[in-house]
Amino acid sequence: MRIGIDARAAIWYRGTGIGTYTYQLCRHLYELYHADAPERLRLFWPGEEYRHLHIAQEEIFRLVEQNRERFWEEVHIPQAIQQEKIDLYHVPQNGIGLPTGKVCKLVVTIHDLIPYICPETVGRGYLRIFLEEMPRILERVDHIIAPSCCTARDLMQITGVPEEKITVVYEAAEPNYRPLDKGQARAYMREKFGVTRPYVLYVGGFSPRKNLRLLIHAFQQVRRHLPEEHCLVLPGKQSKEFSDIEIMVSSRGLQEHVHFIGFVGVDDLPWIYNGASVFVYPSLYEGFGLPPVEAMACGTPTVVANVASLPEVAGDGAMLFSPIRAEQLEEILYTVLTDPALAAALGERGLRRAASFSWRQAALSTHDVFARLS
Repeated sequence: MRIGIDARAAIWYRGTGIGTYTYQLCRHLYELYHADAPERLRLFWPGEEYRHLHIAQEEIFRLVEQNRERFWEEVHIPQAIQQEKIDLYHVPQNGIGLPTGKVCKLVVTIHDLIPYICPETVGRGYLRIFLEEMPRILERVDHIIAPSCCTARDLMQITGVPEEKITVVYEAAEPNYRPLDKGQARAYMREKFGVTRPYVLYVGGFSPRKNLRLLIHAFQQVRRHLPEEHCLVLPGKQSKEFSDIEIMVSSRGLQEHVHFIGFVGVDDLPWIYNGASVFVYPSLYEGFGLPPVEAMACGTPTVVANVASLPEVAGDGAMLFSPIRAEQLEEILYTVLTDPALAAALGERGLRRAASFSWRQAALSTHDVFARLS
């Protein structure tokens, strides 16, 4: 069986969950196939920047022209699939870019159903495209990969996709997320970002869905009672949603206690996670939730909301709280930040939980999906 993968998201969305998923899946499928059957895999790519995937075997890339909107899926990809004699084509980014016409077996990964569940948190353009295209995508594909049982249930309940058409394949932290020297991590934060105090950390953007207002409220309350002063560190690029959070911080007089450190790259993030006293993820909805897994992989005590996929993914590696109860989060933060033994035990549990996920296993499970369709 010859497999084609739309690999564009590996560079277009690098640093996001979909970008990480596409990048790691392509690399690990390549490692799975290249020794015995290198001709099995083709990565469909829109230009010459394939070296970003760090795959030396250039012949597995099929460079496909992308010069006009929709020509990729309507013209170029169907032609390339036929020329490469592809038997199965996988679109990892929620099915967007699925080729028109049934030219071979089709598989998509649906990462979440945010436009259905939290439409008010999605941009108008993406919301329109998603809601218009998704029913057609789900009807046309032969199989769907979901990153959690939560997302699989959402697919069945909201769109009516039958259970037998869905396979759950868990994602994982990338290898660079690992325990580092905590003293060096704190020094890194001082020197690069000017963070001089112990800190509570959140990573994941400023969408209203991420529920940062509750985190900021809980942090404002708990910081007054801590024996050691802490600050709150919030990475992320500036946006309309960022401005709303910045205004909230200013209105509460927290400018000296909340550090907005801007967009950070994948090289910075392991140090940022390792330097934190605790990582908090208060999101109202996730299809998987990579940041908590990354934090746990660094051995950082992790606290997550008890909704959607987060309890499933975190398992016993994190403490849970209701994302509508700021006082509950406040109590948990106080406990973790004042009980070193509990924090250490929580970090160890998180390490074990994060280690239960791997990109090699994700590639093997994805291969099994492909094999069943052959």
